[in-house]
Amino acid sequence: MGEKYQDFDVALAFLGEYGRFQILMMVLLSLTAIPCGYMGMLSVFIADTPTHRCRTWFNSTPHDGDSFSRAGPDNCYRYKADANRSEAVEPSNGTDRCEDGWIFSTESHTIVSEWELVCENAWKVPFSTSVFFIGVLFGSLVSGQLSDRFGRKHVLFFTISLQSVTALIQATSVNWVMFCALNCLRGVGHVACFVTSLVLGSEMLGESARLVYTLLGQCLCYSIGYALLPLFAYLIRSWRLLLVASAIPGLVFIFTWWVIPESPRWLLQKGRVKEAEIVICRAAKMNKIHAPDVIFKTVDASELLQKSDEDKRVYTFMDLIRTTNLRNITGLGFFIWIAISMVYYGLSLNTSNLKGNIYLNCLVSAATDAVAYIATFVLMNRAPRHTLLCVNLMFSGLTLLVVKLVPEDTHAAFQVLVLMGKLGVSVGHSFIYFFFTELYPTVVRNTGLGVLSTSGRIGTIVCPYILHIGIYSKVLPYIIFGSFSIIAAILSLVLPDTRNCKFPDLISEAKPIRCFCMRKENPLPASLQARKSSE
Repeated sequence: MGEKYQDFDVALAFLGEYGRFQILMMVLLSLTAIPCGYMGMLSVFIADTPTHRCRTWFNSTPHDGDSFSRAGPDNCYRYKADANRSEAVEPSNGTDRCEDGWIFSTESHTIVSEWELVCENAWKVPFSTSVFFIGVLFGSLVSGQLSDRFGRKHVLFFTISLQSVTALIQATSVNWVMFCALNCLRGVGHVACFVTSLVLGSEMLGESARLVYTLLGQCLCYSIGYALLPLFAYLIRSWRLLLVASAIPGLVFIFTWWVIPESPRWLLQKGRVKEAEIVICRAAKMNKIHAPDVIFKTVDASELLQKSDEDKRVYTFMDLIRTTNLRNITGLGFFIWIAISMVYYGLSLNTSNLKGNIYLNCLVSAATDAVAYIATFVLMNRAPRHTLLCVNLMFSGLTLLVVKLVPEDTHAAFQVLVLMGKLGVSVGHSFIYFFFTELYPTVVRNTGLGVLSTSGRIGTIVCPYILHIGIYSKVLPYIIFGSFSIIAAILSLVLPDTRNCKFPDLISEAKPIRCFCMRKENPLPASLQARKSSE
């Protein structure tokens, strides 16, 4: 069988951690997260409900600020008009529905004001948001499988193009049905782009660079994109033009196709050793380092790939539940991702419902995310992975439950608690991508992340309707979010710790969860330990 095959990370140790190639890849791939940051939150502004009132029985009603409170008892009913007078009268004549439509504030132009999605049509607003996440669910499910089969690079650029082009077409929507259909299609490319970019970068980088890329690259750029959204929305008050502006950065990024390579780790696992060596040799040339004449010996690579005959198989979703270790990781991850996605997107989309300026609220929410990502980076290697995840989710859940004890008229205290809860779940939201990237083996990594991201979409599909409950009970959505966060925190305690462990490549290398196997986990290979001690 030949001499024993060298570990992938050890084979690439000659490249270093932060050469020109690695820095370039971190920068370019991190920039893909900026469009993802604002694309996922666009509904905060394009589906916002402006101030509105019923039209009176005549069409010449003055359109001023006071008229929004004089037309009727609420936004869905008007005072009946007196036939002998040319204006609406007080409720002595009763009320009726707004049969002539509504007048909306001209401060912003949204899909709500365009298609009058209020009163009996108000259900269409949360549905239009949920249908976006239905598309994200489908995209997460298929993109992981496609990425593991056809390569990270092809799926990454396809989903970037899909997300941007669909946004352009969506800006031309002629009715609500067309808008929802394109919203679903845009969602297909949204998280699929983020997850594939995360996996591609993680597989090309060493352990320390991988941490920087995930948290200070991908996640921080995601929050930058989120922070840019209220700025764009403030300057561009038309939902159609806002969609056009959001599509442009993604279209520009397509030109980096000729710069970003395929994952050499994925190429090696597919037996395409020569192609993997070409990528690594180009990286070495960019880093001004002499590469070995033969980086992966074909016979040695075959030994690795033939282990348990895993190289000869086509991996599917069933491989995520075929073995005990992966089945446990996938089962726990399924609920944890549902809970975190529900709470994170629920609190993010809720910014329009908080008291105060909607643009400022959204900006503060994005800044909270940035603080969370930096805090995660600082704490990542100072505590076990499962402990860090548990503590932050527990903090978020308890803080959101405390909201019930705050009087509703104390708006400042209410918003502070909500933002503190958002801070905790934002740490979890950024952390789970990195954590589960380390838990899944290379052969099913993108498939596994795709399945878990898909499960998370169940939470995001439901969260607009949980927020809609706030019409009847202001604190009930926060109680639901807090309860799910606490349950997820408890479940995360049994996940294995991946700190200071090498990336698993094969299914047989997946780690057992803590409640079924309490034995000491396998240490790093001697070669990696020697390299770490020399550093």
